[in-house]
Amino acid sequence: MKKGFSLPIWVAGAARSALKKLIGFSFDNFELIKIPNETKEIKIEIHSVGLIKGDSHSLGITFAKSGLDLDITQNLEIWTIASLEKISLNNPNKTNQINIIAGSGVGIKENTSEICISDFAKEVLCANLLDIIPEGFKLNLEIIFPNGEFLAERTSNKSFGIVDGLSIIGTSAETYSSASPGQLEKAKTKLAKLIKNDSQGKVVFVIGQNGLNLAKTCNFKFPIIKVGNWIGPLIVDAAIKNVKTVILFGYHGKLIKLAGGIFHTHNHLADGRIEILVYLAVQEKLPPEIIVKLSHLNTLEDALLFLERFNKSIADKLFQNLSNTIEKRSFAYVNRYVTTDMEIAAIIFDRKREIRWAGINGKDYISYFQCD
Repeated sequence: MKKGFSLPIWVAGAARSALKKLIGFSFDNFELIKIPNETKEIKIEIHSVGLIKGDSHSLGITFAKSGLDLDITQNLEIWTIASLEKISLNNPNKTNQINIIAGSGVGIKENTSEICISDFAKEVLCANLLDIIPEGFKLNLEIIFPNGEFLAERTSNKSFGIVDGLSIIGTSAETYSSASPGQLEKAKTKLAKLIKNDSQGKVVFVIGQNGLNLAKTCNFKFPIIKVGNWIGPLIVDAAIKNVKTVILFGYHGKLIKLAGGIFHTHNHLADGRIEILVYLAVQEKLPPEIIVKLSHLNTLEDALLFLERFNKSIADKLFQNLSNTIEKRSFAYVNRYVTTDMEIAAIIFDRKREIRWAGINGKDYISYFQCD
């Protein structure tokens, strides 16, 4: 399985290099990054570092090397600007010594304007910066991705309320391609462990980190697994393992691919989301002029908003048909490889992270998805 290092590791490297320069250390072209709760350190390359703004700030620059050819952060340019601010010596909480600021190209939460950064990323920064922040000072750390806003347009960030740039949401030090066969084997192993102690025989599959984050806010009664892009083969594996029910929980822009018979959902293999929606619109006998306009839209969310402006009840009916079709096509896909009566249920949320639709089977489980 091809692997590299996640975005938080590279951000921490640039930040540590910048802080060291600010307090008088000489420049090294690498940093050894500590991993929380692990003994190993990761050596990463630093491109450059220098003092700016009359030597009151320091800029560290590196380029992320995730090791994944199709990863949007591969070779991403990262800037970190460090400055120090005096604080009370009686400050009891050392984690307050780091003020993380979302600079240009870094994603923020649309509703709160807070930086979109994972707990793991915060932990990595603390583990690698707290030990060198001078006593009596706090660190103001501005993170900048010069090309982040442009690259974010190629992601689903806006669909999850993240705007202005890329998130810093890595959850581990190492990265693995969700399109690689090794990732499928990893998911199969996790599935086996999850169902071993589950007497109900039901499991929730979510696609992607954003879906998993939403799932964790819900009062699920069943085991949850992030399935990556190998969703079709993993559903088959669930049937082989005699799982009784697979609940597919996801964003409409991903799960719609299953309605079109696309069971490896990585964009570099197949997209077809608008084309699938147009096909469903033809089935629902929408007016030809509406179908033509749908075909010219770029995203599924744009299509949903357009349909809701046209006729909200028709939009809901179309996406209800989408949910039913996901269940039917998924069941047919599994039975191409193994004869099974395993139930497949689909539950779909929109860009506002609101659970909106469920298939015929999914309606039996939607009451479990009561999110905070």
